[in-house]
Amino acid sequence: MSTENLTWHDAFVTREVRETLLTQKSKLLWFTGLSGSGKSTVANSLDKRLNESGKATYILDGDNIRLGINSDLGFSIEDRSENIRRIGEIGKLFVDAGIITLASFISPLKVDRARVRMALGIDFIEIFVDCPLGVCEKRDPKNLYKKARLGVIKEFTGISSPYEKPDNPEIVINTKQQSLDECVDKILDYLKIGI
Repeated sequence: MSTENLTWHDAFVTREVRETLLTQKSKLLWFTGLSGSGKSTVANSLDKRLNESGKATYILDGDNIRLGINSDLGFSIEDRSENIRRIGEIGKLFVDAGIITLASFISPLKVDRARVRMALGIDFIEIFVDCPLGVCEKRDPKNLYKKARLGVIKEFTGISSPYEKPDNPEIVINTKQQSLDECVDKILDYLKIGI
């Protein structure tokens, strides 16, 4: 698709005006990690804590996005890349709206996360939810690892498709070693300087 005849239109109400109204700085908090690592659990607990402190937030969750706007995508490397690209664009719009946005996606490839980081710059905060594969498999809340091991699910991250750990995430939490509250507190400690 050609974009040569398209022009970005700036709104009269700017991001800065929205942030002033909301009394916060918007950011995109990008949770990445294996399935079952605790991304959604930590993101939801953080969302609750931020909301209780008066912050305007929204969670973009992998399954929810794939049930809607990205329902046309499969799980090939190309489709996963497009999934992350679209989510990055959605996240960028939410940040422009002044919202603290929590994105919870496996996002297995460094290049895809780097593209979102490039689009958002300092507003992108990568949170690596570190958890050993064996622990994720034991948790397996959706029985996905079991299905992948049986060959029912093809191209499953961590089993038959790669997961590339972040090199320099802003925040690393380990859901095997840290409690849920400790994980959320670590993120909140980091965010105190910027939101």
